[in-house]
This record gives sequence, C-alpha cells and structure tokens, in this order.
Amino acid sequence: MRRTRQIKQKLERLAIARLTLWLIGGQLVMFGLHYSDPRIVEGLLLIPAKVLEGQWWRLLTFVFIPMSLSPLWMLLDVYVFWLIGTALENTWGAPRYNLFLLIGYVATAAAAFIVPDGVAANGFLYGSTFLAFAFLYPDFLFYLFLVLPVRVKYLAWVAWGFYLLRFLNGGWMTRVMVLAAVLNFLLFFRKEIWQRVRHGHRRMARKAAAVSAEPVMHRCSVCGITERSHPQMEFRYCTKCTGALCYCLNHIHEHQHR
Repeated sequence: MRRTRQIKQKLERLAIARLTLWLIGGQLVMFGLHYSDPRIVEGLLLIPAKVLEGQWWRLLTFVFIPMSLSPLWMLLDVYVFWLIGTALENTWGAPRYNLFLLIGYVATAAAAFIVPDGVAANGFLYGSTFLAFAFLYPDFLFYLFLVLPVRVKYLAWVAWGFYLLRFLNGGWMTRVMVLAAVLNFLLFFRKEIWQRVRHGHRRMARKAAAVSAEPVMHRCSVCGITERSHPQMEFRYCTKCTGALCYCLNHIHEHQHR
C-alpha cells in the first residue's frame, strides 16, 4: 500500500499538465516543417534501424508527426484529439492520463524494433485515446459532416473493425502497432471490461430464467412443441376432444375425430 502511494506521488510530481496541448503544438510545428522542407520530417520518423545507428532522437520526435499532412484533415485530427484528450485528462487527472499515453508510447516504440527497417507511425497510439474516450463516454455525439449525429460507441466499433482489417491485411510493422495500441487499452480497462462482461452474463441469465419461468399457452398434444420453442408455428384446438386438445399445424390435419 505504501509502495503504491509512493508511485502515485511520483506520478503526480512528474505529470505534464495539459499534455494534449503540448502534443498538438508539436504536431503543428512538424506540419510547418514538412511544408518548408519535407526532408526535415523524414529525419524525425521512427525507423528502428536508424535509432540503432545512433539517431536516438527519433524515439522522441515521432510522437509529434501529424497523422495527416493534408491541411483539412490535419485540422480535423487536431480538433478531435484536443476534444478527447482534454476530456480524458479532466476525467482521470493529469497523472493517469500521462500514464495512459506513456504506456502506449513505450509499447509502440518497443514493438517497432520487431521490424527494424520499418517506419513506425503514431496513428494507432493516438487512436487508443479515441477508444478510451468511447469506452468512458459511449453516448457522446459526434456530428459527421457537421450534420449527422452518431454516438461515439458506434464509431468505436468501426475503429475496432478497422484495426482488425489492418492487422489481418497490413505488414508486420502495422500489426505490431495495432497490438501495441490494443495492449495500452486493455491494460487500462481490463477491470471495467471484465465487470461489464460479468454484468452482461448475469443479465442474460436473469432474462433466460424469467422467460423459462413463464407458462406456455400452447403445447401440441402430439409432438409437445410450444409457441416458445417454435415461435413461427400456429396452433389449433379440437373442441370435440375432451379438454379441447391443442395441435400444431403439422398434426392438426392428422388428427381425426371418430
């Protein structure tokens, strides 16, 4: 307990407040450098082989590379990241938010060395913040094209599907980047995910018990099927039989009164 408290105090002292704005500022600088001389940005990408040759700064600068170099998409990316990053920091506090990004950063940088000659991107790292935001605020509305309201949980499912496709169809560098981002998310939300799974299982069990406790209204006296086991089946009653016996359509025509 004491050790945990000490770690928490160290994180509080080292945490960078408004980290989202610092990262956005770095991206804007990189965006300007790209349009002044693209070769500058090329020397700041995370290429593990170059790091092993002594270009250590690539381990730090790659987090500031913009996810898009198109001015319109760049502004959209910056706005969305500012929105979700600020919300996460306000919810968690600066230390926990810093830790979330730090875990993602370390996992991404470490995983990149599995493919030394590849170029590691930071898109999946920043994508993990979107997944975290959607997990915490599933009913938040995003307005696509500034008109169409969509709950963020549905966009998150699209993002998970995109991750799966990139993992299945992408190269090895893309695959390790996806795994690093997913690892970051799972490490932070493993308890909440497990609780939701258990809650969902219990809710389904309660519904199943409630349904099974309800009495059936129609049961075929020949084969025993009911409206619950065969909801599309129609049932008929023979008024000439003692007790007005019930028959399904498969057996009502076989039934003959004598």
